[in-house]
Amino acid sequence: MLRNAFEPWHLILIIAALVLLFGSKKLPDMARGLGRSMRILKSETKALKEERQTEEPHTSAATPRPESATGH
Repeated sequence: MLRNAFEPWHLILIIAALVLLFGSKKLPDMARGLGRSMRILKSETKALKEERQTEEPHTSAATPRPESATGH
């Protein structure tokens, strides 16, 4: 259903609409802002992944497994 949903002429129409709506002076500023936001998001997700990896050995060793706690 959505196999051919995004073709090159769609992209041209989107760019033309953006230029008409925002003007050519605002588009570079918007792109810069989007790039900064993406960099921040990428660095935050990387930090969260690193934080999870450092916490996993500590939390798994500190919490007993349910099988060993019941004695079965």
